[in-house]
Amino acid sequence: MERIAASFLALLALAGCSALPEGGSDAGRNEPPRRVASAEPRLSNAPEVRQCLSELGLTRASFEPLPDEYHGGGCTTLGTVKLASLRTDESSIGLPNIGPVTCTVAETFAGWARYGADRAARQILGSPLRSIETMGSYSCRTVAGTGRMSAHATADEIDIGAFILEDGRRISVLDDWHGGTPAERQFLRVVHQSACKRFGTVLGPDYNSAHANHFHVEKVIESQSYCR
Repeated sequence: MERIAASFLALLALAGCSALPEGGSDAGRNEPPRRVASAEPRLSNAPEVRQCLSELGLTRASFEPLPDEYHGGGCTTLGTVKLASLRTDESSIGLPNIGPVTCTVAETFAGWARYGADRAARQILGSPLRSIETMGSYSCRTVAGTGRMSAHATADEIDIGAFILEDGRRISVLDDWHGGTPAERQFLRVVHQSACKRFGTVLGPDYNSAHANHFHVEKVIESQSYCR
């Protein structure tokens, strides 16, 4: 069921890969989360999170706010949501396999999915999107080959593997960035470039082989952006 901004503000009232890449991939070694003993997790009451939830609700996305948690080892899920679907001009887009993601990234993702990905699919491929296949969001780990925490460790990143059209076609980064039809290759490059206009860091197959099968989209960091 879709939730609107007022619903989430009421709920809150009741509840009272990282910096710029330096080579390598954020798909690095997994580090088992270490729970920190604390009081029962609660929904964030930070004003900026409440404002974000309200704005995300206005996009008509279907989502659930999640409690703030500190997992240890520099890993957190603060001000996060669980996305179920996003609205487009005419329908909705499913989001298989997505985990907790910060509200600010979710709001950016909602705008990109509607105005960048879905409209590009309609114009270039002649069909709207049914779903966007993700390869996850939160994961307590470092960037491969470094000691630097990945943006996955704070739920500030989403990996996107494929786009499913209403007509049943599946356009994947792995298969179609180089091997798809001219229209499919054009579509993937258009949505990649539109992501670069919204997110802080965007990586794809042209970055390195570790990103051959997905787009990495990461939160906006002031005065800092990277698109490859």
